[in-house]
Amino acid sequence: MDLKTRKRLSILVLVLGLPAYIIVAVTLANWLDARFGRQPIWIELLVYIGLGIIWILPLKRLFTGIGRDE
Repeated sequence: MDLKTRKRLSILVLVLGLPAYIIVAVTLANWLDARFGRQPIWIELLVYIGLGIIWILPLKRLFTGIGRDE
């Protein structure tokens, strides 16, 4: 995939995909709270850190090298 295509695809992911992922992550966090009750702060922290990191794993290759010149 050439650099121009990766740049356009990365912008699309950031503009549309990331807000959609945020909605899914917040819904999941609310579901966990409703299902299991309020968890200790360290468990909630681990959940939010995990949700904050997991979105980038499948997209890491797409964002690699975007800031470099052609």
